[in-house]
Amino acid sequence: MIIVAKTTVLAVGVGDRSAELAELPIRLINLAHASEAIRSFKTKDIDSVISYWHLDDMPDGEFLKRLRAIRPQMQTIAIIESGNPDQEIAARSLGVAAVIPEDCSEEYFRMIVADVLRIRVPSVERLYAVKEV
Repeated sequence: MIIVAKTTVLAVGVGDRSAELAELPIRLINLAHASEAIRSFKTKDIDSVISYWHLDDMPDGEFLKRLRAIRPQMQTIAIIESGNPDQEIAARSLGVAAVIPEDCSEEYFRMIVADVLRIRVPSVERLYAVKEV
């Protein structure tokens, strides 16, 4: 029997969007606040992080800034306000793996997360498959 290890993803401030990740083969830790997320690094083995740029307890990307300073190799995805170039520029300048606008479709959201985590997702593959002629 072969056991496939799953990637552990910490989602911070993502709320209902976490349901969109249900079909991905990941272990999801969904937390509402940055302070909870920081504490979870002490007790859990986390492989990557998906976080809103603006969190109630750490606005203006403070959580992602701290995380990138401490763990620069960790795969991180920032969710930003749609149409906010300042947030996008700031997130990209940190070196996050991807920047996703908050109003993107469910399929696009899953596709970007799967791509960053290097996960093959059949529904995404079917959506973008090219038919051989």
